[in-house]
Amino acid sequence: MDKGKLVRFPAESVILEEGKVNKEMYKIISGNAEMYTGYGTPLESFLGILGKQSFFGEFGLLLGKPSIYTVIAYSEVTALKITENELSAFIVENHKNIVDIMRNMAGSMLTLKTQIDMLLKELQSSGKADDEKIRERMAQARQIMKNYALQTYVHSTDVYDRKG
Repeated sequence: MDKGKLVRFPAESVILEEGKVNKEMYKIISGNAEMYTGYGTPLESFLGILGKQSFFGEFGLLLGKPSIYTVIAYSEVTALKITENELSAFIVENHKNIVDIMRNMAGSMLTLKTQIDMLLKELQSSGKADDEKIRERMAQARQIMKNYALQTYVHSTDVYDRKG
């Protein structure tokens, strides 16, 4: 049996909330969930549907950072909850799941990149890409992302060094 605890979420309940630190990862055993960015705001964007064997929450568990998406139960969801204390045992007992976790993370990055590309195309087609304020904000956003990436790298190597 997988290392972790089975939990149930009723349909339409929030399982994971964007912007909040959640140090648990989930593996869906049954049911489906929806992923969003900007959930409940005018900037809400649907990212996709998660189903059986899908993982989510790895960002907070592995990096201790706030979630970059919200997960809502579409139907009743039964999931395996994996905490930081259970992660090592889960990996040893379920090493084949690591590829699923990596695929999930890669898929999330691809979806976010696609959305960024679509936003840039929209800005360019509206003629606003030449606007000085937009260029400044994009430069600020790039710097924020760079700083965040550097902090994440330092944090992840610190965690590896401590647990390694």
